Formats: sequence, C-alpha cells, structure tokens
Amino acid sequence: MINLSDETLAFIRAHQDDDLERLLLSASRYSSVDVPFAVDQIRARRRIREKLPTWFANERLIFPSRLSVEQCSSERTADYKCRLVAPADVVCDLTGGLGVDSYFLSRQAARVIYIERFEDYCAAAQANFQALRADNIEVRRGDAVRMVDEMEAVDCFYVDPARRGEGDKRLFALADCEPDLPALLPALWRKAPRVIAKLSPMADLKKTLEALPATVAIHILSVRNECKELLFEMEREAQVESPRIECVNFRADGEEERFVYSWMDEAAASVSFAPAVAAYLYEPNASILKAGAFKRLALDWDVRPLHANSHLYTSPAARTDFPGRVFRVVSFMPFNNKLCKTLRRTIPQANITVRNFPLSVKELRAKTRIAEGGDRYLFATTMADGARALILAAKLQTGD
Repeated sequence: MINLSDETLAFIRAHQDDDLERLLLSASRYSSVDVPFAVDQIRARRRIREKLPTWFANERLIFPSRLSVEQCSSERTADYKCRLVAPADVVCDLTGGLGVDSYFLSRQAARVIYIERFEDYCAAAQANFQALRADNIEVRRGDAVRMVDEMEAVDCFYVDPARRGEGDKRLFALADCEPDLPALLPALWRKAPRVIAKLSPMADLKKTLEALPATVAIHILSVRNECKELLFEMEREAQVESPRIECVNFRADGEEERFVYSWMDEAAASVSFAPAVAAYLYEPNASILKAGAFKRLALDWDVRPLHANSHLYTSPAARTDFPGRVFRVVSFMPFNNKLCKTLRRTIPQANITVRNFPLSVKELRAKTRIAEGGDRYLFATTMADGARALILAAKLQTGD
C-alpha cells in the first residue's frame, strides 16, 4: 500500500506555494525526498482545491497521475450520484480511476466494488479510501470487461468510459470510448438490473439515447453554469419512449437549480413569442441549453421567448426563481452600423453575449470598441420578427 511518509508530507506542506519548476531543478538539495513525486502531489492538490474541497482538506491523500485528477468528477457532481443509489445497494464502479465517484457512492450505498486495471491507481485508491475511512469499498485490480462475467451479481454498475484517444484526442462517440458501453451492456444486464453511465457533456443526447435504449433518465449536470457531465440512468429491459431529463446547475452560492421535463412534453408544448422586450430578461443555465427544453421552460416559468433560436426570454414581472441568469432590462436598441459607431459613448464597458446573432462576441467588440467587464450586460440577439437588436441589462440574480 502507498503511503505518504511524514518527511514527504512535511516537504509538501513547506513548498505548497513554491514555483514548481524551480523546485524540480533544486531536487538534489533534498536527497531524502522523491521531489518529482512530491511536486506531482502539490500540482494535483492545487487542481483539486476548488474541485474537491473535501479531498483537498485531507493532506494524506495520494494522486497517482495528472490525468486522474483532470478526468475525475467534481465533488458536487460526485455527490449528486448518491441520489441515484439506495442505502442497501451494492454498486460496482467499473472504471475506478482516482476513486472519487466510488468514494461518494460509498457514502450512500452499502458496499462499493472499485475496479481499475492500473496497479498504481489501485494502490493509491486503497490508501486514499483508508485515509477517508471509507471501509465499505473493496478494491479489485483487473480489466473490467473481462471481470464482469466472473464477478457476483450487484445492484448497479457505474461506468465512466475513457474519452481520450491516441495523441490525447478527445472522443465523444460511445463506440470510440473504452470500454465500449453498448457492446458491454449485455454482460452487465446479466449481473445487475441497473447501469449508470457518466458521459461527456459534448455527447449528442438523442444519438446517445439510440445507443442506450434502456435509458429511463438523463441527468445533465452543470457547475457554476458550465456543463460538466451527462449521466444516463438505465434499467434492464426498460423501454421508455421519452426518458425523464433532469437539468441541474450547482450555483456558486451553493444553491441548486433544477428543471425536469421530457422530450414528449417539449414536443407537445406551444408558446407565443414576445412582441417586444419587457422589464426583465432571462438566460437559461447551461444544463437547460444542453437539454433543449425551450418551450416547456417558457410555460413553466411564465416567460416568453424572444425568438425560436435565441433562447432568451422576457416578462413584465421578475421571476427570481428562474433556472439561469435574471436581468433587469435597462434599454433596448435596434441594431445597425450607425449605432455601433456611437455606442461606446454611452456603454464604455460591458459583458457581451450573442444569441442567434450574425456577429461573434469578438466581432461585436471590434465594431463597437466596448471594453470587456463591468456590471452591465449587453445581449445581441434576433427578435421574433427577424429584427436584430441589442439589449442592455443589469444582473438581478447573482448566484451563478
């Protein structure tokens, strides 16, 4: 089992804020410490400070590689997965990696089996689970694909297919990932009634659903309005025409925005577009934008879309519980080249967002010469009648 010696731990504490390249160059000064290993630990701890605050707080934890830290779940998304398992469940994590998901699943499930083929990952996981006092996790080393047929039945499999190919190329198609989940599913169904798959936030929802027809729910998880991962929740022999879609955004203030719908609901919904911008403007969070829940959202929050493709909404009364950013409209300006030449006089600085607009943010900044930043927000968009417009607004909701 790997353990951090007291001497290595003291070295990490003493040099945690140092220039790491200089520290490596001076390694000969510290003959009793494996300086490259210690530097790797310092670098990893810097990366997890915000991502995994619980793990950061435990200085005894070991990080086997840079990639393991980059690819692991954040604490917010890992903790969310606990909602998908029951206290009596035995869960098998087929792609153990750093062990973050295994650890958080173990806080809810009765027992977790961690499987990983790399020896150093297994050794680090074993040491980390002991340091975290997670004594209901069993570490098994081996190839998960080969081990499934020989292992005992469990209540649920959890799998996070590797999404990097040769040359660090990112992959999004399921068949290109490892393990090949659609090909592995028949073996998984022989051992468990449920499978939860963590997939890339870049994956196409409908194409992925075609490859995973037993899906009963899709969870789209964002942290601070950045889409981080998709969870496909599957049940053996399930045939659901329109699975439940849960859009979740963990805000910076600790609050959670949640919106649940189905594609069937969205297809049946009918909305009318706003003839003009009212007193308040709304921008859905990243999870909702990924899901495409545009009509159902308008009906549920009593707001009206500006255009079918703009994904901005308005209302005369403030809906402060809206799942996304809420703004008070300051002014509405029809867009034209003449306006661009004079706009900087009244708006010298603003945060610019473009939605369904022919110019990029960079191009619009170049035309208007408006500086970046400040507390005002300029939205460039297209209205329902096809007219281009600029909307100046001030943020009402600050929790994102």
